[in-house]
Amino acid sequence: MGLCFPCPTEAAPPSPDLEEKRAKLAEAAERRQKEAASRGILNVQSVEEKRKKKEKIEKEMAASGPPSEGGLRWTVS
Repeated sequence: MGLCFPCPTEAAPPSPDLEEKRAKLAEAAERRQKEAASRGILNVQSVEEKRKKKEKIEKEMAASGPPSEGGLRWTVS
């Protein structure tokens, strides 16, 4: 028959320190998030560049304010 418990003469395997365990779990979580963010994207760097460029353009548009006398014109004949 098999044994359910280790022999009393055997020493228990050393468990990692609590801080080490937390650090490893944090690293694994970051790695999973990074992998999930880049899933389906072949060139992650180009996507980041496009996102930054889009944000820059949006900031410039917000800083310039609303267009004066621009936009659509309504003419009635």
